[in-house]
Amino acid sequence: MSSPTVVADPLHLVLGDEELLVERAMWAAVGAARAADPEADFSRVKVSELTPPELAEMLSPSLFAEARVLAIESAQDAGKEIAEALLTHAKQPAEGITLIVVHSGGGRAKHAKELPNALKKAGARVTECKKLTKPADREAFVRDEIRRAGGKSDSGGVNALIEAVGSDLRELAAAASQLVADTGGKIDADAVGRYYRGRAEVTGFAVAEKAVVGDRAGALEALRWAIQLGVPHVLIADALADSVRTIGRVAAAGGRNDPYRLAGDLGMPAWKVKKALSQSRGWTPTSLSAALQVVAEVNAGVKGMAADADYALEKTVLRLVSLRNQRG
Repeated sequence: MSSPTVVADPLHLVLGDEELLVERAMWAAVGAARAADPEADFSRVKVSELTPPELAEMLSPSLFAEARVLAIESAQDAGKEIAEALLTHAKQPAEGITLIVVHSGGGRAKHAKELPNALKKAGARVTECKKLTKPADREAFVRDEIRRAGGKSDSGGVNALIEAVGSDLRELAAAASQLVADTGGKIDADAVGRYYRGRAEVTGFAVAEKAVVGDRAGALEALRWAIQLGVPHVLIADALADSVRTIGRVAAAGGRNDPYRLAGDLGMPAWKVKKALSQSRGWTPTSLSAALQVVAEVNAGVKGMAADADYALEKTVLRLVSLRNQRG
């Protein structure tokens, strides 16, 4: 009995700007095309590097009927001629060609902004890859990653992993896969704690936790370890900013409220609200306002404005400790 013929979708729209999800969606489309024809050639190019004639050549059928997969990246930057060429092909796809259009969802020009909807109307297979900004979405992502790797998790394990690793999806995906491999597949808070013991204290979030409670010695020690072990400056700065902003939001919402109710109101996980409520003791509206300015400055500093990023982070940590411990 012969195997059924696999027919690949000729047009894919990968929509969004979450890099990991975009990359996965693109390769999934390539995989689908190669399931239909294992010999399909794949090429990817940024739209800004293309001229209309080059695109026309890429989208022309092969004289030898060879299957091709073409990914056009950053399509939100497409010029009018390129956008029109993509739409013309989308409406009448050339035989043997799979077109993947990667678009952030934005765009300055009208034709670039309207391209996704036009491609949808042309029948594109759409994969949404929006940034995961809500805590619940990030938690769902971690649960799915653990499941993909063959493991099981509970809410405590998911939250502990996010707390230990941070919000970067690539790091979370790698950590979830590694944990499943190293723990036998059952991921709970204890498993995460065992795996990250000796590591968690050198993450940016550990530096931030020490700083916002006024622990000068602990914060400086964690910072020096983090720098020595190669934690990127920008991750430490982001963690400092995240901790201060979270304390500010929780304090502004009313520290006496029930943490679970606050979590719902603020769109944050309850564990994070509880931690911020505890950390908010000793902070005042004035000192928090100053702290927000300090973390904004260091974020700009580590991204190129500071001559010495190590010094900029140390200065920030000391300033946060001082603001937290000031009286009156």
